[in-house]
Amino acid sequence: MDETKRIIELRAELHQHNYNYYVLNQPTISDQEFDFMMHELQDLEAKHPEMADENSPTQRVGSDLNQEFRQVEHRYPMLSLANTYSEQDVADWYDSVSRGLAGEKFEVCCEMKYDGLSISLTYIDGRLTSAVTRGDGVRGDDVTANVKTIRSIPLVLKPVDDASGIPPYPHEFEIRGEVLMPWTSFERLNREREAAEEPLFANPRNAASGTLKSQKSEVAAARGLDAYLYYLLGDNIPAEGHYENLKIAHKWGFKTSEGMKKVSSLNEIYDFINYWDKERKNLPVATDGIVLKVNSLQQQRALGYTAKSPRWAIAYKFKAERERTKLVEVTYQVGRTGAITPVANMEPVQLAGTTVKRATLNNEDFIRSFDLHVGDYVYVEKGGEIIPKIVGVDVDSRESGAEPVRFITHCPECGSPLVRYEGEAAHYCPNDTGCPPQIKGRIEHFIARKAMNIDSLGPETVDEYYRHGIIHNVADLYEIDVQQINGNGSRERSARKVVAAINASKEVPFERVVFALGIRFVGETSAKLLARHFKNIDALMNATMEELTEVEGVGEVMAASVINYFQNPRNREIVERLRGYGVQMSLSQEATEATGDKLAGLSIVISGVFQKHSRDEYKDLIERNGGKNVGSISAKTSFVLAGENMGPSKLQKAQKLGVRIMSEDEFLSEYGFEDNTPAPQVEGSLF
Repeated sequence: MDETKRIIELRAELHQHNYNYYVLNQPTISDQEFDFMMHELQDLEAKHPEMADENSPTQRVGSDLNQEFRQVEHRYPMLSLANTYSEQDVADWYDSVSRGLAGEKFEVCCEMKYDGLSISLTYIDGRLTSAVTRGDGVRGDDVTANVKTIRSIPLVLKPVDDASGIPPYPHEFEIRGEVLMPWTSFERLNREREAAEEPLFANPRNAASGTLKSQKSEVAAARGLDAYLYYLLGDNIPAEGHYENLKIAHKWGFKTSEGMKKVSSLNEIYDFINYWDKERKNLPVATDGIVLKVNSLQQQRALGYTAKSPRWAIAYKFKAERERTKLVEVTYQVGRTGAITPVANMEPVQLAGTTVKRATLNNEDFIRSFDLHVGDYVYVEKGGEIIPKIVGVDVDSRESGAEPVRFITHCPECGSPLVRYEGEAAHYCPNDTGCPPQIKGRIEHFIARKAMNIDSLGPETVDEYYRHGIIHNVADLYEIDVQQINGNGSRERSARKVVAAINASKEVPFERVVFALGIRFVGETSAKLLARHFKNIDALMNATMEELTEVEGVGEVMAASVINYFQNPRNREIVERLRGYGVQMSLSQEATEATGDKLAGLSIVISGVFQKHSRDEYKDLIERNGGKNVGSISAKTSFVLAGENMGPSKLQKAQKLGVRIMSEDEFLSEYGFEDNTPAPQVEGSLF
């Protein structure tokens, strides 16, 4: 067979097998057979670059290239739904629809409300051309590259002919839905992150959102996202009923709501809600409610919209799940800063689609507020959280002689007596230079993107190097050589990459070095303020309480922490070693010259996309000249620095409050920054 014809044939077959597996859940070939076909197609496409097609099944693996998301205006605004929490609210909505239709009969389409990220997909001639997030409802981020990695979203629709009995799809149409992460993918991802000592995702929605906004589509491809589509838009859509359109869309190849049902009475709506309130626990994805829509598109148009939501649709939200289980014991974890977190270990219980065994107890005050005893039966709620919360205790079931939970007095890792600082709810282990979790945590903090940005290292590697005695503190990183981490000779390429990344970090500016040191209570912003005020590490190391508290935003607690950090001889030794290895220990000449007070006392909001400098560069410029970056507009806002595609809500609020909107050119000219290039930002990601 001609190889180009074989490419076309393989693409069609693989698209069909993807549909069978991910939408119908009815595979017709084995995974091995699928892989053989995929490899054959990849080989043929490599031989015939002239046959390149961005919608080929081979493109679902994603790319490791960074991408910046382009903002796209929605053809039809993506409004949110009004939420209800009781059957009475549903009845009130039902009555309002009846009144709005002047008593005309109507049907309601009942669907699951999936807990994910809204997406709008556009198809032209049966091919996916764009995927845009909801954003602010008027415009969203173009995430097409990441969405193409989702196997349940068809890249190319199957041709429809008259003999099939399926209405043809329009030349161009939009279909909206929810991108989400199934429970199995979510649990696998968090197991991997826990093993690597990375922060866990709080719930599947956050995981799906973070994945869809990943700057590398290969990350999206690996995480196993799914999608359910729930609304069809366009000039020539096939039916006048919403339910009927979704049934047709399913035949075109789209995955639609499980259990969707069309009803014609309020009691039928209640039956649907009550059924799924229990049955949703067995679904493979997270749901948080039911969506009710007037089925007739003509009636939808007659009912219209409020300023924020359609009158013809409403969301009924389920109450957070609560279960009763037994508290077996309380264990304690040590964080990077030495903060001690108590964790309730419970008998396993099924909650919101997963089996949970642990719940955070926050701190000693939280434990005392519930008067917790070992062996208590406790009530836990998940509400989408991966680590549930204890919300009550069944005191009546407490056994006589049960021992109250007493907060520990010594670190469970190194045995040091714990301390509790004034005004702090948490207890801390003060042994920051000798407590293993703190040592490893400080190294992980040091290599992070916003700190030293050593992107070839991760928590798992840090743990390996620590266990093998290669590193004991952050300064040891700069003594690592290729031979030392090359293993048996099989890791040379990755070893060279690690060493190169460590050497590159020597160019990271002083402000971020201060942050990277991991001084307790010193965050990213306060590190910048300290660096710019003292200008070099010697001045900062020798600063007095009075000098430190002169810095805006630095209070006595933070100042005392800075002093304590530098009074520790081991910390001073680490700083001197870092200096000796070439790490930046003072502001660059450029940064020093650029520092001023032109914007002193001004609170500035940045919004939009800029031509001459990035948003981060403008934020840096503002801070280096005494200004304050704020995220939201208020009467205290000095002005808005506005680029292209300024958010409509910010624009409206600024106009309402009479806050000045300043263009990029006006800002640079008015404050004399025309020739002032902001300090370059070191980009990259940790993993």
